[in-house]
Amino acid sequence: MFDCSDLLDPVLEIAAEAGRAIMKIYDSDFAVEMKDDRSPLTAADRAAHDIIVAGLNKLSPQLPVLSEESAGTEIKDRHHWNPFWLVDPLDGTKEFIKRNGEFTVNIALIHDHTPIMGVVLAPAIGSVYAGIAGVGAFKRAAGDEIPIKVRTPAGQPLRIVGSRSHANPDLAAFLESIGPHEIKPMGSSLKICLVAEGEADLYPRLGPTSEWDTAAAEAVLISAGGSMMDLTGQPLAYNARETLLNPYFLALGDDIRDRLPMV
Repeated sequence: MFDCSDLLDPVLEIAAEAGRAIMKIYDSDFAVEMKDDRSPLTAADRAAHDIIVAGLNKLSPQLPVLSEESAGTEIKDRHHWNPFWLVDPLDGTKEFIKRNGEFTVNIALIHDHTPIMGVVLAPAIGSVYAGIAGVGAFKRAAGDEIPIKVRTPAGQPLRIVGSRSHANPDLAAFLESIGPHEIKPMGSSLKICLVAEGEADLYPRLGPTSEWDTAAAEAVLISAGGSMMDLTGQPLAYNARETLLNPYFLALGDDIRDRLPMV
């Protein structure tokens, strides 16, 4: 596996710098634009993108960077990149606009179509998750750094985390078929991080996401002993297809596929 151990601390600093820029805008009277796909865009998205791309290019000029805010030419050229950085400068822009704090900075390192290192910063909440596959994962909050692991065995009833902004009939039917469960709404990639730290057993995403939405948090989850898979039980593969859209997926702590209706 590509050795990335020396990259984690500098990436944490880059994420923190982006987080500070985001919070300056968060505390201001910012404007909201709409992209061509009707998703929202703010000055915070752009500021974080510029900081992260510049920081990663300085840290590892040999590694390309693909961001949600990258130009279309970079997106077209990505197929031969290995390894490369995959970035969502501000995941949860809707939560940012609502000012509920549930948004993140996501930076992942992808090697052989798999996220091997990830940093997820929630600047408004004051927490950061990080992990390196095969090494371990941790959370920093309130000045403390603690190792995190998924919860095994999974609970009875299952603790499920779901999207605050993207509920839909497919998810409702899935949850009904599971039987007794507890559900916690949450925004952005924090849903996957809750599974990674053992606060939830399952995050089912039966709706659209892009690869930059999930890569960093998946790296944290894998590093904490969990897994992510599509609805056929196959792992997600990054930068392996023409599209950057993910299939529907499940983020699992314990392997509970025998308790689920769709896998």
